Amino acid sequence: MPDKKEILAAAGGYLKQHPDEIVRALRNAAGLRVGLPLEALRWLAGQAKGKRAPKDVQIEAVPPGIRISATVNAMGTPVRAGAAIFVEAVRINAEELRFEIRVRDVSLKVLDESSESPLAGLLKSGALDLSKPGDLVGFMPKRPAILIEAKGDRLVLDLKKLPKLQNGKADRLLRLITPLVTVLDITTDPGHVDFALAAFPDGLSQAVAAVRRAL
Repeated sequence: MPDKKEILAAAGGYLKQHPDEIVRALRNAAGLRVGLPLEALRWLAGQAKGKRAPKDVQIEAVPPGIRISATVNAMGTPVRAGAAIFVEAVRINAEELRFEIRVRDVSLKVLDESSESPLAGLLKSGALDLSKPGDLVGFMPKRPAILIEAKGDRLVLDLKKLPKLQNGKADRLLRLITPLVTVLDITTDPGHVDFALAAFPDGLSQAVAAVRRAL
């Protein structure tokens, strides 16, 4: 991840070139929405370094979802991968960071035609049914802890199961913030990912009690 100075410099440069983003942010704030420019996601993707980092990442909106394409090394096989992702439901609170998503239009193309790896053989033969990525993930011998359900084109993730979010400062921060504000929905327009928010999702009295417990 880039350091804070790099992020602030990039954000400042973007706002100078797109001053209308400030007006949009103020308008969204009045309606309890936050918009993240796709350019910000593209910039972050471009900062990824290392042999295992995705290359040539492309991000575009397919409202209400987003399509991501990248060159990756999968099981020793260079592959151009892409998929459209749609967030169907969000549930964020002190106990869970749950996202129900649909993954569609999955594409996997082997870039090295001379590759003889098992994955390359499966992709070239067309034996993998890419229309049901959830079923493919379900056959993984070691599924990630955050993946709690996978079937068809539907995946259910709970990021709260990440070890770093289960205790310590991150967990405490979640317990402080989520009683005050949470995310209801995630959609896109041609240039942004938009987050619809809700203030005091369990009521003001419950929010005060939850914050006191977290403190």
